[in-house]
Amino acid sequence: MLDNQPISDQERIIANLAAVRANIESAARRAGRHPEDITLVAVSKTKPIELVKMAYNAGVTHFGENRVQEALPKIAEFRPADLRWHMIGHLQSNKARRVADSFDYVQSVDALHLAQALSRYVEEENKQRLPILLEVNVSGEQSKEGIAATETIALARQIVALPHLDVQGLMTVAPQVKDVEEARPVFRALRKLLERLRDEVPTASWRHLSMGMTDDYTIAIEEGATIVRIGRAIFGTRVYKGDQQ
Repeated sequence: MLDNQPISDQERIIANLAAVRANIESAARRAGRHPEDITLVAVSKTKPIELVKMAYNAGVTHFGENRVQEALPKIAEFRPADLRWHMIGHLQSNKARRVADSFDYVQSVDALHLAQALSRYVEEENKQRLPILLEVNVSGEQSKEGIAATETIALARQIVALPHLDVQGLMTVAPQVKDVEEARPVFRALRKLLERLRDEVPTASWRHLSMGMTDDYTIAIEEGATIVRIGRAIFGTRVYKGDQQ
């Protein structure tokens, strides 16, 4: 076999996942945490289902999608019993029915009317309570979706009362920065907000913090992330058919 033969997509994904998992373990150990307490969500937006299957075969069981229309065919084609599909992109209430029917987790709930729609459709589908996270715009950037940090507790009280949703925590997207250390205060602020919610809205579990992506996930883990959403570090920057990245 020639040494300069290109590696396959499967081999590339396996190698990338090994590096990501090693980084997760190192960051968790630095923070005095257990690596197994951190869930890796592979962000498969714009990636073909063939790559999803390769990542699944390499041990990934959680996948994140941003766009409902792109995700639904993937979910319909590939849904092993242990696979969980996460909606991580901005969600409009007119698409809530399809999300409630197809996704296992919604990380991007940022409005009461959206939460009400999801709860209603879950009931109509006779499904168990849908696990959700509240998306918080910690940085206050106008270009980002999410609940203002100052409004989160009041809104959380209303959403937690909805009968068919299981509110499990918070999610945020940190700003893009040159030095990833600049993202640390955002992650720390989300963790502190979660701690307040545990005291002030105790009827929810508040066990999850979804924060950290390819460029900053180790910092997020050090600050308490229980879910990290990673795309590029797993699937690479190679442009695939239909890839918009």
